[in-house]
Amino acid sequence: MGLFDFFKHGTEEQGAENTPNRTEMEIYSGMRVEVTTMEGHLLFVARLMCPRDFEPELQQYSALSTSEEPEPMSVKIRGYLDREKKAVYMEGTIIPQPERIWRVENLIVVRTENDRAFFRLNTNIDATATIFEGDDAGEKPCKLLNISVGGAFITSRFPFQEGDTFLLKFKLMESEEVSSMYCQVLRIIDKETSFPKYGCQFLALNEADQARIAQSIFTVQRKQRHPY
Repeated sequence: MGLFDFFKHGTEEQGAENTPNRTEMEIYSGMRVEVTTMEGHLLFVARLMCPRDFEPELQQYSALSTSEEPEPMSVKIRGYLDREKKAVYMEGTIIPQPERIWRVENLIVVRTENDRAFFRLNTNIDATATIFEGDDAGEKPCKLLNISVGGAFITSRFPFQEGDTFLLKFKLMESEEVSSMYCQVLRIIDKETSFPKYGCQFLALNEADQARIAQSIFTVQRKQRHPY
């Protein structure tokens, strides 16, 4: 059974009016995804692999956000359709396998949306943005409003423009070392206010960087749920 046929089969019972068209079903093997509990808590980051004639599986490359022994669980899976610039939402049951592999059963596509691809953790942390070129070169104070594996939202009195690049430095927790991420401004919100908000994409991240950010998000998320 081909990849398209597999995902189509998973959505047939949802009714014709809710069935995505072929373009929306072009989910590819190797897609980077985030796996959350049904309640929305981030578990890990992985690649969704769909070998022909085999059940799909998740190749986990960030730590699991729980100290409990892995066990089968129902989850939500969110990936990103690069060509369509859309997030794709799936659900299924994952079963742990050796070497950080999870088999996925009963995987269905729930919907696709024009949405950010990554889980975001809300924050309100002092940070700095260092500009390396031009008359405004130097370190500018800012606030980190939220963060994901792919980027961050900041606010600052300093006026950035779409396309600007800078080095963002922050600490999600006092016990951590300072994180430094190279960013580019993709969009600006509340332009007319004293503190515009800037949606920024992280640039030149490798899987180790992504796993490190995800692990920090897991740790903060866990402390927020269990502060004592």
